[in-house]
Amino acid sequence: MLIGIDWGGTKIEAIGLDEAGAELFRRRIPTPREDYDGSIVAVRDLVLAVEQAAGRRGSIGIGMPGSENPRTGLIRNANSWWLNGRPLRRDLEAALGRPVRLQNDANCFAVSEAVDGAGAGARVVHGLILGTGHGSGIALDGRPHTGFQGLAGEIGHYSLPWPKGPEEYPGPACWCGRTGCLDMMCSGVGFEREHRERTGAALKGREIVERMRAGDAAARQTFAIYADRLARSIALLIDIVDPDVFVLGGGMSNVDELYGVLPGLVAPYVFADTVETPIVKALHGDSSGVRGAAWLWKEEGGGAGEGTRTPMPRGDGT
Repeated sequence: MLIGIDWGGTKIEAIGLDEAGAELFRRRIPTPREDYDGSIVAVRDLVLAVEQAAGRRGSIGIGMPGSENPRTGLIRNANSWWLNGRPLRRDLEAALGRPVRLQNDANCFAVSEAVDGAGAGARVVHGLILGTGHGSGIALDGRPHTGFQGLAGEIGHYSLPWPKGPEEYPGPACWCGRTGCLDMMCSGVGFEREHRERTGAALKGREIVERMRAGDAAARQTFAIYADRLARSIALLIDIVDPDVFVLGGGMSNVDELYGVLPGLVAPYVFADTVETPIVKALHGDSSGVRGAAWLWKEEGGGAGEGTRTPMPRGDGT
């Protein structure tokens, strides 16, 4: 059994999968906020609950905000700030009595969609999270690509590419201390902020989308601005990584209109004569993070769908 833990700021979710990817058990609990020791105990108890329900012992993979410094083993950049500076892997392994594989939650998302999701069959899957922030993870051959310093895919705090005048540069202040970060411009929060600052209406993202679909001019303009900014982020990633497919997750990934407009918006910014990179919605939705954490223990050459995958379609239909 493969056990996955999705460690969020408000909830911790556990899942048990068999080797074919079938779900055996799932449970979700509130995160013990600002309580590091309590969180360790909560994860231990979740693992025990999965194993008791499934009647078998499992490997443990954990997706979490932030990342582990590969040199020190300490957590950094987590918006669940009480994890920062802590040796989380060491403490979890001590509590659970076995090895733990730990990854950024966006990397887990990318792994999930690469193994048996919307990116299955693609060698390089770039997962983009469009939620509270604008994060990303990269999977190579179904495995997380973390890079030399464990920072691969950390896009939330570079500046919006090709800024268009004073309305975008230097951009809004970010919690990281910089301005104009993609976290503030291309996230669901950024979508709401843009509409509020232009119209004075403090609406939730879904309300803006509903108004856009009803023909509201201001909401349609907000969507157009957001889509263009997201396209610029994607274009820069194509120039740098050139993945086989982008898979979108998070709240804004559910706005189906994005998939119709993004390809045409991305193309002019890419340093190429043609752009064919597919941009698709996550197959597993909100479950991708926890499934990807479980798949961190997927053996090379094995796992769900092995031998049955087909290549991702290219722009010419092949």
